[in-house]
Amino acid sequence: MGEKRQYFLCGVGGSGMLPLALILKAGGCAVSGSDRALDQGRTGAKFEFLRARGIGLFPQDGSGLSDKNQILVASAAVEDTVPDVVAARALGARRLGRAELLAELFNAAAIPIGVAGTSGKSTTTAMIAWILHKAGADPTVMNGAVMKNFAREDALFASALVGAGPAFVSELDESDGTIALYRPKIAVLNNVSLDHKSMAELRALFGDFLARADIAVLNRDNDETMRLAGRARAYISYSLENRDADLGAEKIAPAPFGVSFEAVERRTGERIAVDLKTPGRHNASNALAAIGAAMASGVAFGEAARTLSSFEGVKRRFEFVGEAAGVTVIDDFGHNPDKIAATLKTLHEFGGRLLVMFQPHGFGPLKKMRAEFIDCFAAHLAAQDILLMPEPVYFGGTVDRSVGSEAIAAGVREKGRNAQALATREACGERLIALAEPGDRIVVMGARDDTLSQFAATLVDEIRRR
Repeated sequence: MGEKRQYFLCGVGGSGMLPLALILKAGGCAVSGSDRALDQGRTGAKFEFLRARGIGLFPQDGSGLSDKNQILVASAAVEDTVPDVVAARALGARRLGRAELLAELFNAAAIPIGVAGTSGKSTTTAMIAWILHKAGADPTVMNGAVMKNFAREDALFASALVGAGPAFVSELDESDGTIALYRPKIAVLNNVSLDHKSMAELRALFGDFLARADIAVLNRDNDETMRLAGRARAYISYSLENRDADLGAEKIAPAPFGVSFEAVERRTGERIAVDLKTPGRHNASNALAAIGAAMASGVAFGEAARTLSSFEGVKRRFEFVGEAAGVTVIDDFGHNPDKIAATLKTLHEFGGRLLVMFQPHGFGPLKKMRAEFIDCFAAHLAAQDILLMPEPVYFGGTVDRSVGSEAIAAGVREKGRNAQALATREACGERLIALAEPGDRIVVMGARDDTLSQFAATLVDEIRRR
């Protein structure tokens, strides 16, 4: 990579860009960037965090690009008309995709560990990071979410680690096809289900991903994942249900904000009690995936399993925000049908009405997965639950807006559940506060909008004051 390189990250505050900026800066590079959220005055604490680490911040007007030796890093979603792109082109500066740059760093590592799948990537990545850290492996980690175990008062946005050890752990995104760039030695595949691409495209991408690895870690409970097992050179399997898997979980005991179980290594019969602080059977499954990846990198089963009882989780994954007047508020990253279903299943393991506010993360996903969203909410909302939806998050750019939130709400109503689309998030908040009664749980769901956490915290304050 070279210490003299200068990188300018367009969208530097994004969940995929911020950890990359931290890794580049720690590697001795000059790093600066711009962000539309900074220009709009949103999420200021995040940008103060970046400034404090020596990362220069500029308006997204092209003014931060002044040297042809700068490398502009931008995702494929950044349009050619964005001023930073125009300025880079005028200078003759190189443009590099975010995934291309991450792949360069990842592939250069001695032990690249890639975590892929439709759901659970961030949590599994954080679990692997914590196991390797506690084992003294000093990993480098690239995550799309803040890892609570590594967050401190002076490092609240701990979505990256920079270590001197051989492992580079990263969650890898299949949405734009760039997973094809990565060459993992250890490939974790949690699950395969419809999200950004067709199932045929996903099978090809994930199958090739497994084929490039020395060893894979596969979820035997997901049929689509096991369809691809033959593409792997070797694999460790895990399952909550199938006793033929290499790793299993028994005596699963859910709690409102955690889950305990006994992790089992089938080959040796070794059993370790795990008390996770992250709830839901799906997180017991994620824990087995992390144990498998750690074992593939040389950590003993028992050490890996025991470490997970001190795992604190990641931000915005079924995160307890607060309680007021008997009403609990939860902040959650659920944004595709699988993630939403997992959260609703976990919540319904305990009594109480759910007031769900789901802010879609874009018009495109609503159009592509309209039927799947409707079926998901219809299947996993109880008769007394209420779903509220503002219009999808939109921060600018060209987009087909033909399918909005009312299309989903109407479909859910037709299937017998209570769903309403409101014009704004503020209107949803007012309705939630008016509806909330003791024993209710308010769940704020959505992605690509850091202000959702602030919104959830405001609900707690407003309910306390009413």
